[in-house]
Amino acid sequence: MSNLVEIVDSLENRISKLLHRYEKLKHKNQKLEAELTVLKELNEKTQEEVTHWREKCGSLKLANSLLGSDQHKRDTKLKINALVREIDQCISQLSE
Repeated sequence: MSNLVEIVDSLENRISKLLHRYEKLKHKNQKLEAELTVLKELNEKTQEEVTHWREKCGSLKLANSLLGSDQHKRDTKLKINALVREIDQCISQLSE
């Protein structure tokens, strides 16, 4: 009979330890989920900032091309030609 009591006590002890470990892991998981949410928001803001700076860089390149160097003039001409082609396509679609 004492052997059975020891087994039950051992089992209770193990269950108690498992429950404690479960609660710790549950708390840690909640903390990690909160951290993940914060990091996702930070990532979104960073992506928006990158997009903003890329647009600004493109605008600056275009402004530079209007100011001077041959390479930038070539890029500007290519961009203008592409825009003219797009406009021509739109006009042809509208006239159909």
